[in-house]
Amino acid sequence: MRIGKHEVPYPLIQGGMAVRVSGYRLAGNVARCGGIGLIATAGIGMDSPHFKGDNYFAAEPLALKDELAKAYEIAPDGIIGTNCMVAVTDFVELVKASCEGGAKLIVSGAGLPLNLPELTADWPDVALVPIVSSLRAAELIARKWHKSYHRLPDAVVVEDPDTAGGHLGEKLENIGTGQYDQYATVRDVKAYFQDKWDLDIPIIAAGGVWDRADLQNALQQGADGVQMGTRFVCTEECDADDAFKQAYLNCNKEDIGLLMSPAGLPGRALVANVEAIRERDLEMTPTCPTGCLRKCAYKSKGERFCIVHALDRAQRGDMKTGLVFCGTNAWKATRIETVAEIFDELFQD
Repeated sequence: MRIGKHEVPYPLIQGGMAVRVSGYRLAGNVARCGGIGLIATAGIGMDSPHFKGDNYFAAEPLALKDELAKAYEIAPDGIIGTNCMVAVTDFVELVKASCEGGAKLIVSGAGLPLNLPELTADWPDVALVPIVSSLRAAELIARKWHKSYHRLPDAVVVEDPDTAGGHLGEKLENIGTGQYDQYATVRDVKAYFQDKWDLDIPIIAAGGVWDRADLQNALQQGADGVQMGTRFVCTEECDADDAFKQAYLNCNKEDIGLLMSPAGLPGRALVANVEAIRERDLEMTPTCPTGCLRKCAYKSKGERFCIVHALDRAQRGDMKTGLVFCGTNAWKATRIETVAEIFDELFQD
């Protein structure tokens, strides 16, 4: 799979999972195995030597550059990028730090990354990959990028809100109705870039991809590659605490559900402890501690909970008041495996 100027042996992007679930170890090992590894940038500085408790925004870009450097130590010739959420307050700084730190591509969602080409203008070799869930979103991005920056995406990720984990690009009431057809959207987006722009770029399916059969189905349905996040959590190389991984191993289908993030987006997670998360944050941190999101119900109204700290606690192993994001396939995890074993299963031929 070739994205921009960067080519990998296998058509797989490892999904960006914050906070620090997909850090340097996971991204580096995926890249070493021949896929594209992504470091999730949101909250990357919270467990770094740069973070002193009151300098969240100063620590973030420094920690991100450290993380990229360590990933390249694992895979010096690998294709390593970052996932940058449009919804975060320091989106601009994290995009630029990604480029300065050597990221070869930026995957961006949780909003429309309409100014991404402007932010990366000094790094033309960095591939730009927006995440969408609809043809309309892809059209909006393409028109804006072409008109304002004479640039078009190097690839597009089409995320299925019915199966993907974490923040989702769809209204809560539209998720799980059975009306969304991911692969029809994949084909529509691919046809749009070919017909409108005479551009043949990879269209990548994200959400619900677990095993070889899922991969083959995605390719047969018209996708050029897949993005996988949930499957990589229960690996030795995943950057989350062992308790986080054990939560996947212990969960059932019924434990996975939807919630409204304070970011104003639906999210898919293990939902049994959501009330405990809310009570903990309202009791111990009744005001916003970081301002990590541009728009946040917790920051503005004291509603729900602090998303970045809830995710941070989970990554460190707090399963009582930590938020564990996951896709619908998390219950399929039965053991801790290695990244190499997953690649062997997916691409053994």
